[in-house]
Amino acid sequence: MSRAATRPGRALRGETSVPGDKSITQRAVLLGALAPGETRVIGGNPGADALAALGIARALGARVRVSAGARGAGARGGVGKRAEWRIRGGTLAESERVLDAKNSGTALRLATGLLAAQPFLSILTGDASLRRRPVDRVIGPLRALGADVRARAEDRLPPVVVRGGPLRGAAVPTRVASAQVKSAVLLAAIQASGATTVEEPAATRDHTERMLPLFGAPVVREGTSVRVEGPARLHGSEISVPGDLSAAAFLFAAAAIVPGSDILVRGVGVNPTRTAFLDLLARMGARVERLDPRSAGEEPVADVRVRTGSLAPVLVEEREATGLIDELPLVAVLAAFARGRSVIRGARELALKESNRIATVAAALRAVGAQVEEREDGWEIEGKGALRGGRVDAARDHRIAMAFLVAGLRAKEGVVVEGAEAAAVSDPGFLARLRSLTR
Repeated sequence: MSRAATRPGRALRGETSVPGDKSITQRAVLLGALAPGETRVIGGNPGADALAALGIARALGARVRVSAGARGAGARGGVGKRAEWRIRGGTLAESERVLDAKNSGTALRLATGLLAAQPFLSILTGDASLRRRPVDRVIGPLRALGADVRARAEDRLPPVVVRGGPLRGAAVPTRVASAQVKSAVLLAAIQASGATTVEEPAATRDHTERMLPLFGAPVVREGTSVRVEGPARLHGSEISVPGDLSAAAFLFAAAAIVPGSDILVRGVGVNPTRTAFLDLLARMGARVERLDPRSAGEEPVADVRVRTGSLAPVLVEEREATGLIDELPLVAVLAAFARGRSVIRGARELALKESNRIATVAAALRAVGAQVEEREDGWEIEGKGALRGGRVDAARDHRIAMAFLVAGLRAKEGVVVEGAEAAAVSDPGFLARLRSLTR
């Protein structure tokens, strides 16, 4: 297990870019494996999660070619030349080995939906962390289409066994507001006979709905429902992946807390289902601007500038927490640097992530001198405008590792993060990029 440290120093200044969006990359890879013809994924995420999806596609018979591209940080902390993956799909085949999603819940759950209609047996698993994360939320909706999907611990936990076969369209309500669940059902539904409507309890990120028409599968959306007609006649496509807002969020947070900072991150995806963190950052007092709005395929993109502000405490309720779920550990760190009591609740889902993020964040905040009360669905944090610093355990969780490396830039004694290598799950060049902005 590796460690890394950050300490107070210069303000963050300059321009950079971040790797391609992890969620979009994995969807493009799996749809590219399913669709006949060639799919080009330009600027895909180079992290371990996206590579897990690519490995599953290869194991199922898709042919993949990867062009030269940067791995990690380039000039001034950017990601250098955008890599291009060419995926030739259309006819999947039974793998002779277990499909390994490693630490990626997205890869495992979406591949389960993808394989539900394929005429062969598949077994999917992941690392020890992923094998503790629930899959029953996917299995139930897929069974509504007639899928034969099973898992251990009474269908709650991986490994997952999929006996693929013909599916039929259906009305599918989901009990959990989860883009992974919705997307798994949609990947199965475009291979089923007849119409399928997925109804969510709350709106979630819509990357799959935006991408499906590019592969030849029309989508009808109304409120929190999504309708597709199967079987769709798919074809390969070209997907240009915007910069990952969830990766950029850590740089934005660093600029918000380190006095005198002023950074610009180019080419960031600003899909409205993903921008709650930018809105919250502005609400807390950072100065946030979106410049040069444009599009990459069906996804909105902008350059985002963030400058330091005096941070105010924040209240995050359940409705907002759903859209912030990946960034909430970072919000907790920001709250520690605000002045006053912040309350973050309605985030029980955090306990089911790569680590129990509620407990892990609370322990890490205490380790660096914050006053925090842990709740079953979030935290109450008494911000003092500063932290002492110290040593934290990232619990092999990439978002915890990155959040507390950011905290070290303002903590009096700096922060040492044990397990800092976890950042490579989504952004292998994160630390180099962060440091490049302080030179």
